[in-house]
Amino acid sequence: MAASAEHVGPETEETDHPESVQIEDIETNNSPGTSEIESERLEQDEEEEEEPPGPKIRETPQDIQLEAIANTVALHPSRDILVCGDVDGDVYAFSYSCTEGENRELWSSGHHLKSCRQVRISADGLKLYSVSRDKAVHLLDVERGQLVTRIRGAHGAPINSLLLVDENILATGDDGGTLKVWDMRKGTAIMDMKNHEDYISDITVDQNKKMLLTASGDGTMGVFNLKRRRFELVSEYQSGDLTSVALMKRGKKVVCGSSEGTIYIFNWNGFGATSDRFALKAESVDCIAPITESIMCTASMDGYIRAINLLPNRVIGCIGQHVGEPVEEITKSWDSRFLVSCAHDQLIKFWDISGLPKLTVNEYRKRKKKHGRMKSLTKKAFGENDFFSGLVEETEKKEEEEQEEDEDSDSGSD
Repeated sequence: MAASAEHVGPETEETDHPESVQIEDIETNNSPGTSEIESERLEQDEEEEEEPPGPKIRETPQDIQLEAIANTVALHPSRDILVCGDVDGDVYAFSYSCTEGENRELWSSGHHLKSCRQVRISADGLKLYSVSRDKAVHLLDVERGQLVTRIRGAHGAPINSLLLVDENILATGDDGGTLKVWDMRKGTAIMDMKNHEDYISDITVDQNKKMLLTASGDGTMGVFNLKRRRFELVSEYQSGDLTSVALMKRGKKVVCGSSEGTIYIFNWNGFGATSDRFALKAESVDCIAPITESIMCTASMDGYIRAINLLPNRVIGCIGQHVGEPVEEITKSWDSRFLVSCAHDQLIKFWDISGLPKLTVNEYRKRKKKHGRMKSLTKKAFGENDFFSGLVEETEKKEEEEQEEDEDSDSGSD
């Protein structure tokens, strides 16, 4: 900065004495070397005065590195905040942003004694519920992470799944197949039923908050009437564990993932037997996240996150992957812009799904005919150095030359 100060002095004198300016000009014209030096100094001064470049804006937030494997992740209903629970029993809250370097840990909680199995945030964004292998249900304040209510010994077996029905009612399922429904205003269970022979992996509820559906490791889907507080039925047995359950097609279809890599489809009010099934080339379908009424994302033991179209049943393509690591949970952000995943690599990853609702089955069927494998739907789906990402680009360049090819029949699958 001393050089800059010395340079400013003569300029001030030139302003006060015009004659010296004229002499300076003449000397400059007669001395080309001096002109070059002066220009370089001016350029240096301009560079010093320029503002530093702003922070980089990314298409998706940066990955969040955890200290342990996260079993579960939940997103705030109206803000860019996520909460995760890990195998050590700790719960963390993070704010996330597409501005590089602006992901922040907001708080952490170590109230659970054993692995935290699932976390869920209430619809108003104020309450956080968590369940654990320690058989306890915890209610925390989302803003500060402070423990508000604890139900010790809520189940006789480790709790595995959690669903928030409304602001006061929640449902929990344990490793022994017991389903409990809690009224948090009283802190007591209003339903306590054991109709499964193995763990309850997932729970969902219809839009009217009347029917609870459970997926179980015994290979069946359970149906429970919330209004009448009674058990209705279990479906026929499927091969393998049922690992997830979700509603699609405006509640007219129920889909269940399985440990065998098959998606089982039930008609609403036709819960006894499946109406259809869709086998993926995947090790399993461990979790399901509905994106639209017809498109859902699934995650698997093989680390891949697939986009699936329901009826006609198609694998649209690959959203992303945790390479070689089982994915524990996926969920979409409040604005449906990102899909968030957690896996055994101790990472929480973000995937851009904003364009997913615009994709059509017909487009996918043509591309499948050409290269016979999943299409990459995001820039991060295969690493920048991945061999297959180059094949995708080459294949797409040739599409115009191959449009005479017929579309596949509706029976195709991944």
